Amino acid sequence: MSDCSIRPLAAGDLDDVIGIWLEGNKQAHPFVDASYWEGNAAAVREALPQADVFVCERAGEILGFIGLSGHHIEGLFVRDSARSQGVGTRLLDLAKSGKDRLTLCVYAQNERAARLYLREGFAVVQTR
Repeated sequence: MSDCSIRPLAAGDLDDVIGIWLEGNKQAHPFVDASYWEGNAAAVREALPQADVFVCERAGEILGFIGLSGHHIEGLFVRDSARSQGVGTRLLDLAKSGKDRLTLCVYAQNERAARLYLREGFAVVQTR
């Protein structure tokens, strides 16, 4: 399990978080043209402060983050070098604490993420 600490997003985190978001989307979604993610980075930067966003940090480096709007996970992203170290699980545990249900959307082709969510107790309600 990851030894990172979890804290709320700070304004100074935005560049790192957007970098993780952009690279994560490009890697996880090769079936979507990279220009789509690049073209949406500015909108995501503006939207992040509107959500409840938490980062997982170790030694001053942001390893991953999760964004929540109420009972919906807007996104979960982990830096490539920190994957398979429990970072995503730690962030999901935070999201699940105190909630009786959570929803999220994930591309079916994003098999790594889909496996994580199934392992963490999520159920498939709809596929696209």
